[in-house]
Amino acid sequence: MANPDVLLADLDSLQEQLEAALNAEDWEALVVLNQQVKPAVAPLMEAMEQGLIAPTPVKQRLEALNRFVEVAGQGAVKARDEARESLQGVNQNRNAAAAYANVSTNRSQ
Repeated sequence: MANPDVLLADLDSLQEQLEAALNAEDWEALVVLNQQVKPAVAPLMEAMEQGLIAPTPVKQRLEALNRFVEVAGQGAVKARDEARESLQGVNQNRNAAAAYANVSTNRSQ
């Protein structure tokens, strides 16, 4: 098993990468990084269960990850809403163009 300090540092690094991806709204990177969370947390939990690391630093990291998940969830909802509004604008433009084309065609007849 890896040194508990290294495991904590690795989780801290992953947390920083997650936050950077969220701030950049890099959803693809978030998906990839999210897949690394469980493999990063599992050895820490095992080390804690074996008494190799105190529960407090692990708990602090898990609480930080939980806060991140809440913020990321809010960011995902915001991005979804923005995409929906953009698509609605495209649909309105398409409808307006179709209506104009119909009016133009009817006038020329």
